[in-house]
Amino acid sequence: MEKSKKMIGAGIALAAIAAAATYFLTGKRGVENRAKIEAWTLKMKGEVLEKMKKMKDMNKEAYFQLVDEVAIRYARVGRVGAAEMKHMTEELKGAWVHISKQLK
Repeated sequence: MEKSKKMIGAGIALAAIAAAATYFLTGKRGVENRAKIEAWTLKMKGEVLEKMKKMKDMNKEAYFQLVDEVAIRYARVGRVGAAEMKHMTEELKGAWVHISKQLK
């Protein structure tokens, strides 16, 4: 019984998050909100690139640490949700495959 209540609660929470995301991106201000998201993601990617240029030793661990440091700063400063930040961090870390090919 307790397990089914938790599952129902999780389902309701997931539905609420999905509804909020849908409204946020497609509501009356959807275009404006998408532009804001795009703006901070581009700024974050640009900052990672700038800091990469300054790095002397480029390896996977150093790159991942750099991405984490920038993500922490953006999470504190901006109005960025945890889920959005997690997605962006994973995307940037996933780019290591392409970066490492260029380094070889």
